[in-house]
Amino acid sequence: MAQTVAEVLTAATDSVTVINDINTNGSDSDYVSEGSTQEEINDMVQRNVDHLETILLYEPVDSDDDTPNVVGSSSSKKTACSEAITTGKAYIASNS
Repeated sequence: MAQTVAEVLTAATDSVTVINDINTNGSDSDYVSEGSTQEEINDMVQRNVDHLETILLYEPVDSDDDTPNVVGSSSSKKTACSEAITTGKAYIASNS
């Protein structure tokens, strides 16, 4: 069974949470393993940014495609994903 836009975006909120928490707490984030280097933290943020960017591109290619149409959605969760991408990129730029 195909996922709905709501299901996809709800799952994506995990990445939003990780990015925002690391942006706020840095190496003290609950999502960062003790002893992680800044490079490792930046890599984690980048993986989550990449994930969100991929999710936001989801759309069916034709009427037989059951890919959820995230591109055409106006969900507030989509906005949160876009904001987290911006936050994540800014975090990496500031911590490189």
